[in-house]
Amino acid sequence: MSGKTLQEVEDEAKQQKLAQERIVEKARKEREQSSTGSRSSMQILPVPDDAKAQNEQAAAAVERAFKDGITRQTVKFALIGQEEAMSGELNEFPGGAKQIYRECGRPLTESLLRELRITPKSSGSSDENEQITSSATPPTVTAEDIWDFDGSAIISTDAVKALVFPNTDVKYLKDIEALDKKVGPDGLFLLVNPFWRNVESWGFNILAPNGKKRAQEVIFDNGYEVTYAVLRFSVRGEDCVAVKSYPYDWQMYAYREDPSWFNQQVPVWLGKSEEEPTSAQITEILNSKPEFKMSKNMRQMQRMMGNDDQ
Repeated sequence: MSGKTLQEVEDEAKQQKLAQERIVEKARKEREQSSTGSRSSMQILPVPDDAKAQNEQAAAAVERAFKDGITRQTVKFALIGQEEAMSGELNEFPGGAKQIYRECGRPLTESLLRELRITPKSSGSSDENEQITSSATPPTVTAEDIWDFDGSAIISTDAVKALVFPNTDVKYLKDIEALDKKVGPDGLFLLVNPFWRNVESWGFNILAPNGKKRAQEVIFDNGYEVTYAVLRFSVRGEDCVAVKSYPYDWQMYAYREDPSWFNQQVPVWLGKSEEEPTSAQITEILNSKPEFKMSKNMRQMQRMMGNDDQ
């Protein structure tokens, strides 16, 4: 109907496919540009504007870590909806774990796995650079619920497995151990938003007296380094965010009203930290910043009085 021969149509389709693959490859290389240079020379990593930006940052960090041989990783998303803008305020989920998983945990993890272009060494690739592919076709993602009341699940592609919302129940140690063996040493296995901070989260449990020891053996002795995180919390009444993207330091921010944008809350960079920032550390920085000299409540009162000179 177009007047073209079958060969011309096939050639055109091939050219379109190659063009799409070049676009994907260009985007991947742009994502990895920040991995060049030393940690100290890195540009400041911004707070992601929304779920899409968060997933792009996470994919870049996970790919960089995987390329460096880190096959067991932890990702901690800010739990926001797919159409929601990032802010410093924590979301409320009256439906508990089920709602968090349905509205945030599952869609964020599925989007991340679709964004990743991972090829395990065991698939036949002998070149480390070929482990991050430029395929234009997103991988197929599947989800398998574990415990509905925990909102936990295994989300997978052919190359990646992610365990979403595991907690300190010993059942999840067994799941992690089983998935670790199934994925193999060269495959990528992610823990997404686990409900623990460190091995001390496993307090004494009469029903599982060896839980802490098992957690050390199964998780903390096997890596599971935090390669990407967006943590939101309140310090001195200010909404704060800490962003981690492998291999760079944690970036610390606090939200403040911007008069030039109708007092819209914008993140202000506070500094960076090699370790996950503490409340005491951020408090000290806030106290030293002129723009946070007054508390959030005092600034609000000043605006209401029409005397905002900050």
